[in-house]
Amino acid sequence: MISIRNLSYHIDGVAILDDITIDLPKGKVTALVGPNGAGKSTLLSLIARLEPLQCGTIDIGALTIGQCSNRQLAKQISILPQMTEHVPRLSVRELVSFGRFPYHQGRPGPEDEAKVDEALQVFDLDDLAQRSVVDLSGGQRQRAQIAMTFAQDTEYMLLDEPLNNLDIAASRALMARIRELAHSYNKTIVVVLHDINYASRYADWIIALSAGKTAAAGSPAEIVTPKLLGDVFKSDAEIRMIDGHPVVLV
Repeated sequence: MISIRNLSYHIDGVAILDDITIDLPKGKVTALVGPNGAGKSTLLSLIARLEPLQCGTIDIGALTIGQCSNRQLAKQISILPQMTEHVPRLSVRELVSFGRFPYHQGRPGPEDEAKVDEALQVFDLDDLAQRSVVDLSGGQRQRAQIAMTFAQDTEYMLLDEPLNNLDIAASRALMARIRELAHSYNKTIVVVLHDINYASRYADWIIALSAGKTAAAGSPAEIVTPKLLGDVFKSDAEIRMIDGHPVVLV
């Protein structure tokens, strides 16, 4: 479980996060949703220790951010930041292999190779293993990036807007795979999403942020309501239940 207590974060005196206290359930997919500027990516960056804590505490399992080494954390938590325009000139296998660095520190062994093989298989990248990442489609590239975080073999995975620039088919396939990782491999996965319908369909738990505060937290069926849409997203869109999942009609 990820336990966050009294977490606040300011930039130039402006509160980006304001006294967040919340638990993220273990072995589930938790989606962070909210409008632009709500603090979703900042919260993920603080959990991933990409930004220094200013106020509050974050416990990841038995580890406390700021009280353990980066190498210890790297064996517990992996991070996929937002994709950038820069694409590494590596093969897919070389990229995925970077996920093993916290263990081998530059000297990979048979176990590391086995974990890379598993990640390539899980993400259907075997046939692309020797291809340059530069030559991949957006969906293939994103799969390779997430395969790298999977190869790191951590209990916790943090994914920042993994659906950026993906079409509907690639987005659905990727979210289904993320959900399968959580349920089949007992991973605790936290994912930042812009589309609340993907959160509703594929996440077990949703945390909605608004102006740096927790607006709601719970299962999709519990919190995806007209009140949430109005209070957080300033929308009066209709919601219908389809196959047990609330769907926002747009």
